[in-house]
Amino acid sequence: MGEVSTLIGQNALFSLLSHIFFMAITFYGLQSLMYSQFFKKNHVFQTRLILILLSIAIGGAASRVFLEFTGWAKQLSYLFS
Repeated sequence: MGEVSTLIGQNALFSLLSHIFFMAITFYGLQSLMYSQFFKKNHVFQTRLILILLSIAIGGAASRVFLEFTGWAKQLSYLFS
């Protein structure tokens, strides 16, 4: 039972770190856009909030795709055993 719980914990940690990483690089990438023409002037907080929410949405989706591919890659070993 100890080995199973260790694997579950490692998977959870890997998933958390993956989500944080992809959200951070998405936020970094979104900052390069010229979004000032889409938002009202002097509404910095609302603009940052939108950027954070977009980073969570896009980064979370990218992380899920990455995690699915890594899971499928791990399962390929069962095809050849």
